[in-house]
Amino acid sequence: MTTEETAQGSGQSLGCPLSAAVPPGTTPYAHYARMDELLALQHPLSPADTEPGFIIMSQVKELLFKLLHTELTTARDQLHKDGLGDALWTLRRSARVQQVLLVSWETFSVLSPVEFAEFRDVLGSASGFQSAGYRRLEFLLGNKNPAMAQPHRNTVGYDAVVNQLHEPSLYDAALALLARRGLLMPDDSPARDTTLPYRTGAEVEDAWRVVYRNPVRHHDLHLLAEALMDTAEQFARWRYTHLVTVQRMLGAKPGTGGTEGVAWLARISEHRFFPELWSVRSTL
Repeated sequence: MTTEETAQGSGQSLGCPLSAAVPPGTTPYAHYARMDELLALQHPLSPADTEPGFIIMSQVKELLFKLLHTELTTARDQLHKDGLGDALWTLRRSARVQQVLLVSWETFSVLSPVEFAEFRDVLGSASGFQSAGYRRLEFLLGNKNPAMAQPHRNTVGYDAVVNQLHEPSLYDAALALLARRGLLMPDDSPARDTTLPYRTGAEVEDAWRVVYRNPVRHHDLHLLAEALMDTAEQFARWRYTHLVTVQRMLGAKPGTGGTEGVAWLARISEHRFFPELWSVRSTL
C-alpha cells in the first residue's frame, strides 16, 4: 500500500492544508496581520534595482524599533512593580530583537556607493535621523535631550516623542529598584525634571559595586545589571555598525537631510547607556 493510500485510508489528506475552507469564526492570516496593507507600502521613486530593498529594510527596522520599544517599556513597568523576574525574562526577549536589528545593517552594507547614488537624490531631505521610533528608544533608555525632539515637530510622531521625553526611563526604574532594596538613597525630589537624563553619579556607581561584589547575596540584581549591560552593549554595536555602514556607502559626504553624516555618527557611537554599569568595572 502506498503512503497516499495509507493516508486516505486513515482519513488524512496529503493536499495543501490551506485548501480546505476556513473554519467559521477564524481569521485568515493575511487579514489578521494586515499583510495586504503592509506589502503595499513600498513605492520606489527611481528605476534603481536596489531602491526597493532599501525601502523594505528601512521599514523592517522601524517595525523592529516598535517591537523593541514595546519590550523595553514592558520591562520598565515590570521593574516599577517590583517584578524583577518578569523584567529579566522580558529583557531576554528584547535582546533577541536587538540582535535582529544589528544584522539588518548587513543588507545596507552590500550597497556599493554607485548603487546608492542611483537613488539617493530621490530621498530629498529624508533621513534616518528623523525616525520617531528610534528617538523614542533613545529617550526610553535615558538619553534625553529636549532639543532632539525638535526635528520631529510637524510630524505624526512628534507627540509620541514628546510624551516619551516626559516618561521615566528604563534606567530610572532600575535605580528606583536599587533604592527600594536599600542600596541607593531614594531620589524623591518633586522638582526633578523628567526630561533630563537619568540620575547619575558616584552614589549610583557605589550601589552597583555592592551588587557586583556580592553576586550571590544580590543574585537577581546582578542578573539585572548584566541584562542592562547586554542592552547597552547591543546598542553600542548597532551605532558603530551604522557608522561603518555609512562610511562604506558615503565616505565623508554629508548625510541626507542636512546631517553631518559620519562626523555625527562617530560622536554618538561613543555614547554609552547606563554609564555607571560601565565605569564600575574599573573598580572591581
